Amino acid sequence: MSEWILQARDLWKGYRTSGEQLEVLKGLSLSVRRGEFVAIQGASGVGKSTLLHLLGGLDRPDRGLLEVALDEGGKPAELHRMSDSALNRFRGEQVGFVFQFHHLLAEFDAAENVLLPALIRGEALEAARRRALALLAEVGLADRAHHRPNQLSGGEAQRVAIARALVNRPQLLLMDEPTGNLDRQRSEQIFDLVGAIHRQQGQTTLVVTHDPEIAGRAERVLHLVGGVLKDQP
Repeated sequence: MSEWILQARDLWKGYRTSGEQLEVLKGLSLSVRRGEFVAIQGASGVGKSTLLHLLGGLDRPDRGLLEVALDEGGKPAELHRMSDSALNRFRGEQVGFVFQFHHLLAEFDAAENVLLPALIRGEALEAARRRALALLAEVGLADRAHHRPNQLSGGEAQRVAIARALVNRPQLLLMDEPTGNLDRQRSEQIFDLVGAIHRQQGQTTLVVTHDPEIAGRAERVLHLVGGVLKDQP
């Protein structure tokens, strides 16, 4: 395995609730190697989503160091110090997000939902469409490309969301309880797919989940306990 691509040191993040400061992450450290598949497991409410949002540039830590090394051998960038515009570029070009709920746009069909991030990035429509259709075929939905979200099952909609997350060829694929809204059979199908995509395309993949069976599909499992990460619960 090659050098690290994502590194956090002494991350703190808290929120004010009812006039009190609730510390969620308490000096958390993490190093993820390029091309690695990591699962972060923990009970509901311990801060798994908070951590993923920090790693993906959706939020900023209160303090601590968060670096990304997008170019192998190049100088790392300090994610916590990026301007808003630089963070927008980072999220749009380097990160693919998959959430528990697919968040597909109801007025667009599956192919249009997948190609939209590529259009936002500036790709030509026909090139984006070809890429979207190829990805839908890869996730087993070639025959559902022109169905709208309300015509798809929950598992199919989540596969569309995975294709959408991959359309810009991100270096980081971040998944937040991607099977939390699915039954066991569909959950296993989704993670069979995620594992296959990881092996084929080599994105660095982080998934947060409360499910130990799903976490066990990853190459490395970490546990978020008391605001820090541990190898064992």
